[in-house]
Amino acid sequence: MSNHEQPTSKSFNIIGTPVPLLDSGPKVTGEAKFTDDFQFTNTLVGKILRSPLPHARIKSISVAKALALPGVFAIVTGKDAPVRFGVLPISEDENAMAVDKVRYVGDPVAGVAAVDEATALRALQLIDVEYENLPVYLDPAASLTPAQEKIHEKSVRDTNIHKEVSQHFGNIEKARETAVASVSASFHFPGVTHAFTEPHAVVALFSDDGHLTVYSATQVTHYVHRALAKVLDMDMHRIRVIKPYLGGGFGGKGDPFAHEIIASLLARRTGRPVKITFDREEVFLTHHGRHPTTISLTAYADQDHHLTGLDLQTLIDGGAYAGFGVVTTYYNGVLTQGPYRVPNFRYQGTRVYTNKMPCGPMRGHGAVNSRYAFEVAIDMLAERLQVDPCVFRRDNFLPPSTETANQFRITSNGIATCLQEVMTRSHWQECYGKLLCGEGIGVGCGFYISGSALPIHRSDIPQSTVVVKVDADGKVVCFSGVTDIGQGANTMIAQCVAEILGLPLHWLRVHAGDTELAPIDFGSYSSRETFMGGNAACQAALQIREELTKAARELAGHPAGSFVFHDAKVTLQGLPAREFSFMDVVQRAIAHKGALVAKGSYESPQLGGSFKGAGAGLSPAYSFGACIARVSVDRETGFIRVRKVWLAHDCGKALNPLAVEGQIEGSVHMGLGQLLCENFHYQGATLTNANLLEYKTILPVDMPEVEAIIVESGDPEGPFGAKECGEGALHPVLPAVGNAIYNAIGVRFFALPITPDQVLSAMAKDKRG
Repeated sequence: MSNHEQPTSKSFNIIGTPVPLLDSGPKVTGEAKFTDDFQFTNTLVGKILRSPLPHARIKSISVAKALALPGVFAIVTGKDAPVRFGVLPISEDENAMAVDKVRYVGDPVAGVAAVDEATALRALQLIDVEYENLPVYLDPAASLTPAQEKIHEKSVRDTNIHKEVSQHFGNIEKARETAVASVSASFHFPGVTHAFTEPHAVVALFSDDGHLTVYSATQVTHYVHRALAKVLDMDMHRIRVIKPYLGGGFGGKGDPFAHEIIASLLARRTGRPVKITFDREEVFLTHHGRHPTTISLTAYADQDHHLTGLDLQTLIDGGAYAGFGVVTTYYNGVLTQGPYRVPNFRYQGTRVYTNKMPCGPMRGHGAVNSRYAFEVAIDMLAERLQVDPCVFRRDNFLPPSTETANQFRITSNGIATCLQEVMTRSHWQECYGKLLCGEGIGVGCGFYISGSALPIHRSDIPQSTVVVKVDADGKVVCFSGVTDIGQGANTMIAQCVAEILGLPLHWLRVHAGDTELAPIDFGSYSSRETFMGGNAACQAALQIREELTKAARELAGHPAGSFVFHDAKVTLQGLPAREFSFMDVVQRAIAHKGALVAKGSYESPQLGGSFKGAGAGLSPAYSFGACIARVSVDRETGFIRVRKVWLAHDCGKALNPLAVEGQIEGSVHMGLGQLLCENFHYQGATLTNANLLEYKTILPVDMPEVEAIIVESGDPEGPFGAKECGEGALHPVLPAVGNAIYNAIGVRFFALPITPDQVLSAMAKDKRG
């Protein structure tokens, strides 16, 4: 679909208009049904036995006593599902339940289906498992050395290294030799989790004819579909995966999971529906959240105040399994460069296995930690060069229509506008370096992908497909595999189609997240939904509009007429009084042939280089953003109060400004949580704060005033010029606040979270120094 076929900005009907999300009504009234709300006759309760040990060989499992308990219908163990799975075909290392050994405290060992929860929990207590303890690896650095007992046999060499990445572009040694200023620093980031509201849940049902239907709280129906077929050894056409309303994901529901397979095994064994709903501790243990990471870097600048090089090393704690880890390892490096021109870049990334909870993708996947590190380093460089940090950033921005050192194609780029907006609105020039002691202002910038240009499973299947149907009732029905996880994907699909057909949204219905009804879409991750699903929807809508235009020409008796679609009417341009209702045109269009059906799809253009890892981080478009934060730091208590945040985000075109502003505000909330309070507490290998009382997140009273600023650069390939806004807005938040804290008290923080006790300790150390 070429961009010129879409309506121009002057003629937009619903694009660019703030509209409530289509699911807002059902959610606030309680009508929306989440996975745990589904009730079926004779449903059994499923529960999972989890390992109490971090690393141990399973010598035996006895389920006889548990099976003898009245009300227990079935028990499954690892031998019932020996086939391994994983979201990435290059590193499938998970079993639904441990087969030979357990790898972390919480690893699934067995599944029980019983008549009620109490019986299921009692059955878990009656399962006898004999373990043999194995060496435990909790320190990521220890996983770099030869292992007495490897966590996974396929790890690198004789270590517990999962993935190594080495990339070098330009000449970093020359950058070092010619630099007039350089900074080196090491940063430490603990793991954090998504803290979504809805826990993981699944309901599995087998029909009499051997078809499996799975309702799951997932972001990736397609990958769940694949994993179930593989592990259960079933034809894909016998499996249906349905995503009901979802109570948040943020990446934490972006993998196929063991509980989805366990529920399906139990349903097949019993012939009855089986439901598994996690308690909050199980959600924490399943995790798949942001990786604990240690980052060391050196950044260089020349006499003209230009960035000349970035030398970056990361050590990433992946926990017990691979998941998206290969992608994470690449993203920590390759997504660090933008939004700046960095001609010389070297990256060494290492992800290791440890006997802790498995890590995975979390909002801003793979780039949030390294973004904080680089943006703090940029501030340090600017200070060393005695340059305003905003000016230093502005002078080093990538321009539009360019290419990065590692051959990322940059199309639209509104980063300069973003920075200017936040500087103007925050009165940066009047505040920076002029505030009272304890008051600070700081800046950070960001850069992120609008969907991955390469699919996870190499194939010629389009990355997104949308089908649009119009029948005699005039209703426009969209069938989409794009997964709405609360971010408004269904509303986006409806807006794209409604705009092209000139209809109010109440004419539209969207059926999504059902592998039997909707065509394949790869799911909700990497901020791909708007760019890829939106383009597919536009393409299908344009085909429908062409059919309706033919019918309108017949009605008007004007075979070459040009028509405008607006307000549920079709109007012939240039000839007054030739206007038809949308329904009249539909009736003419379906005469003698029935419903109009059109299919649109999106495939990313060929991008990138030919070097190893060239596909990592490739995207058809990139978003950009800038953030400025004002903070107050109490020098007696160490308490940090974020007063106000100005966040400008270049989303290409705001299809729904209300949704974009919501994403920006949500990004501020999540960023502040990681920066100021979120952390895991362990006693040995056991997580001790696996609940939302002791795992501290930002409360409503802690939220600052947020000024959400939408910048529109109009991407030439995005739907109506749009690109992502769900993840990229998060990246500049952490460094903006971190740099503001330094501006307030003169102490930099290289480890998160920045808590009051750390502030007091750092100030005391700085005073002694």
